[in-house]
Amino acid sequence: MLQGGAAARFERPGVPTLSAEALHSIYLLLLGFSVAGVLATGYQLVTARPASFNIFGDGTGPIAVAHVPFLVFAAPFIMVRDAIRVRRSGGENFIAGMVVSMIAGAWSLMSGRVVIQAVNMLGLG
Repeated sequence: MLQGGAAARFERPGVPTLSAEALHSIYLLLLGFSVAGVLATGYQLVTARPASFNIFGDGTGPIAVAHVPFLVFAAPFIMVRDAIRVRRSGGENFIAGMVVSMIAGAWSLMSGRVVIQAVNMLGLG
């Protein structure tokens, strides 16, 4: 066995490493964006129109209430998709796109955490 244990085998001088917490955060971020993309794409498949923040209709009734949980998890995908669409038309500067991406990333990180907690509560994880 090498001196220093198993961890010493993977550390090389001058090569940066990621902590377990950082890898977990990346996993949550990717999971959140994946769930958002699946929800938004599934919505578009079912309704034949892209998901947006304007799906509430008149804003009252059970249909509007049912859209809230959907938008909570699909929002990062909608935000990034809309930012790319605006950027392609030339109507947004770099700073605005960066801010939208940061907000969508933080939102995705939190929704990924909620998904993991829900999976663990259901006993699937």
